[in-house]
Amino acid sequence: MALKATICKAELQITDLDREYYQAHSLTIAQHPSETNERMMLRILAFALNASETLGFSRGISTDDEPDIWQKSLSGEIEVWIDLGQPDDKRVRKACGRASRVIIYTYKDRSANIWWEQAQDKLARFNNLAVVHLNVTGHTALEQMAARNMQLQCTVQDGTIWLSDETHNIEIQTTAWK
Repeated sequence: MALKATICKAELQITDLDREYYQAHSLTIAQHPSETNERMMLRILAFALNASETLGFSRGISTDDEPDIWQKSLSGEIEVWIDLGQPDDKRVRKACGRASRVIIYTYKDRSANIWWEQAQDKLARFNNLAVVHLNVTGHTALEQMAARNMQLQCTVQDGTIWLSDETHNIEIQTTAWK
């Protein structure tokens, strides 16, 4: 019998000074059994960095032909495709062909740097692709923030992100690789 996803709820307050976006979002997140708490929290963070009324979580990790997060037009076309991790160039090529804008958020410094060294030449030709590295200093605190019900605050200013709940406050630096 297959394991079912864990459903988590988050009340996310976003203060994005870079985009002048100030909004509260009630999120329902399905955490796949193979997804770590850190990755789930990074999906929430990626949502916060691109938040809009039409941005949403897809079926994600369990589906090969969908991103982690996406924004679709009213006619069903993919406007924004957001993936986390280190996708292979075939997946990125497919995403760039299907979406107007593609964003990849990498994390885990050592493996992300190796991936980028190997992939950057192959990905250079895609004008609608952005690659952003998330330098998370408090991995343990980020994992500890994960819960079935969360109250989160996210502040973004000058490429720095502060994510906090009642007991944790994490600072995350972003680096645009492409």
